[in-house]
Amino acid sequence: MPQRFITRTLLSFFLLFAGIAANAQTASMPLPKPPGVDAKSYILIDAQSGQVLAESEPDAKIEPASITKIMSSYVVFSEIAKGNLSETDLVTISETAWRMGGSKMFIEVGKQVPVMDLLRGMIVQSGNDATIALAEHIAGTEDSFAAFMNQYATQLGLSNTHFTNATGWPDPEHYTTARDIATLIRALVSAFPEHYKLYAEKEYTYNNITQHNRNLLLWRDESVDGVKTGHTESAGYCLSASAVRDGMRLISVVIGADGTKSRTRYSQALLNYGFRFFETRKLFEADKPMDTVRVWKGATQALGIGPQQDFYITIPRGRFDDVNVKAELQGQVFAPVSAGQKLGSITATLDDSLLSTADIHALDAVEQGSWWQRLLDEARLFMHR
Repeated sequence: MPQRFITRTLLSFFLLFAGIAANAQTASMPLPKPPGVDAKSYILIDAQSGQVLAESEPDAKIEPASITKIMSSYVVFSEIAKGNLSETDLVTISETAWRMGGSKMFIEVGKQVPVMDLLRGMIVQSGNDATIALAEHIAGTEDSFAAFMNQYATQLGLSNTHFTNATGWPDPEHYTTARDIATLIRALVSAFPEHYKLYAEKEYTYNNITQHNRNLLLWRDESVDGVKTGHTESAGYCLSASAVRDGMRLISVVIGADGTKSRTRYSQALLNYGFRFFETRKLFEADKPMDTVRVWKGATQALGIGPQQDFYITIPRGRFDDVNVKAELQGQVFAPVSAGQKLGSITATLDDSLLSTADIHALDAVEQGSWWQRLLDEARLFMHR
């Protein structure tokens, strides 16, 4: 593209960003170290930007225990969304599900139980029996359901995760990482916000037996709305948690603490740290033009460009004015252009560290212009060579 068009595009882009930055009023404050967490691994991320705010051994392979049920619920929610399953469908309880050890919903063999009841039994009560019943209803066997889980893990980019069962029962080939768990939770909250609300329920009564959600943060912090606990002798005490304050959602994962109180305390400390010392800003909205580019040899000359997803950054509080945003176009844009076509990229950095990056796309299609328009543009291009 001729230099004057690139300059105009980037100049208007930076003026736009400067207008956003001018609204930042919060004074900068020193960023302290994350709180001490005595666990095998942990991670704290922002759900909107995906940025990591604190971590220790986040890619170490660990045994997820009942945190596995987050992926099991993701599969069930996906089947409902696709129309393959209904919340009111009745599930016949097999002897395999009924005999399953560990935590239970206390369903009875041969009974028919609605899907939504089983979801609450799996999520709120952490019932292994409810989880097996759902897995068998959807996939025929738990092994086949685990194959579904692994397919979704691949789609979501959980590169260090492998499931062999739906409940989190100990198995050498059943593993994940703190980072993958956080990524999964982020996807679950985004894709299934209505069903995610089940994770905020504090108790559930089935068959005259009331069981309380094992996530103690639901009682201690009103901003917490999930997610899931886990415990086995080999895994230790685990807790994945998520909370929203002032529109900012954080996700923490603590793996291998030494007790229920410590996993709760560490999770609370991480969430408080993130909310106290960081802020998340949306710089650009999905499918809304951040600027326009010149289209050569097209039916129209101006084309709106922008990201296809909301563009967020998470930064230490008071550092917004120090963020550097750069837009790079791939070069001249020639018609025809298809809607969604990649034309460049945006990057946001702070102190030379990458905060976030996204592709810039064409927001509309531009058809090839008439022979006269193409001829005129060819002449203009020749004059700028």
